[in-house]
Amino acid sequence: MELDVNVKLKELFSLEGKVILITGAAGGIFSEVSRGMAQVGGRMALCDFNMEGLKAVEDEIQGFGGEAKSFAVDMTSLESIHACVDQVVEAYGRIDVLVNGAGINKRVKLLNGDEETFDRIVAVNLKGVHFLSQEVAKHMKETGGGSVINVTSYNSVMMLGGCGVYGATKSGVAALTRAQAIEWAEFGIRSNAICPGHISTPLTAPLWTDPVRSKFLLDRIAMNRPGEPKDLLGIAILLASDASGYMSGMMYHVDGGCLAGGQPWDI
Repeated sequence: MELDVNVKLKELFSLEGKVILITGAAGGIFSEVSRGMAQVGGRMALCDFNMEGLKAVEDEIQGFGGEAKSFAVDMTSLESIHACVDQVVEAYGRIDVLVNGAGINKRVKLLNGDEETFDRIVAVNLKGVHFLSQEVAKHMKETGGGSVINVTSYNSVMMLGGCGVYGATKSGVAALTRAQAIEWAEFGIRSNAICPGHISTPLTAPLWTDPVRSKFLLDRIAMNRPGEPKDLLGIAILLASDASGYMSGMMYHVDGGCLAGGQPWDI
């Protein structure tokens, strides 16, 4: 047998033909993930409330020969969630992979938070993820299975001040991931979670330019740098592809060695 690396890589990791519904696709992290998944053959259903941002990502993917369509979704509205899934199924005929990338946060101390902020964070990060996953899983069940990729956070296992409600929702997503894995396995549906560490995006730029906060974070990251959105692409492709066919119910940390213990002390 002649060695052909590309053949084996394609067999394991290609997303050719897979329809991928990804939320938060207009954002700094999941726009990058969307482009990367399209580059390995994913047929992208880009979902967000920011239609202008989605169109830019869609145009870029189509520009390099990939396939992408944009769909509006409001993660706080069950009506919008159901309509979005219906539109994706109508456009593509099926959904093979769901990436629950949408999420929001507002840093506020637990003694100061108001009900409106609490309800909105929970609605997007937990309630919306649950009901979108439920709706997509109904279609996956009918077509023989699929892969659900949820997104948790460093704050689901450790905590930064002001992120209590956000962390609670992400801990909830971790629990949902395990529940989905055990309840939906009989339908051929796998569910896993990506747990990003401290990622540099336009929204987190003030943290990395602040000398005190950035040092606090970097001291806790073994690799001594913030993560980049592209650092999440490899695990996303793995979990969406057939290479992860026996992986379900787990949370995969992409954090530069943060949870391992950060940077060592000088000795």
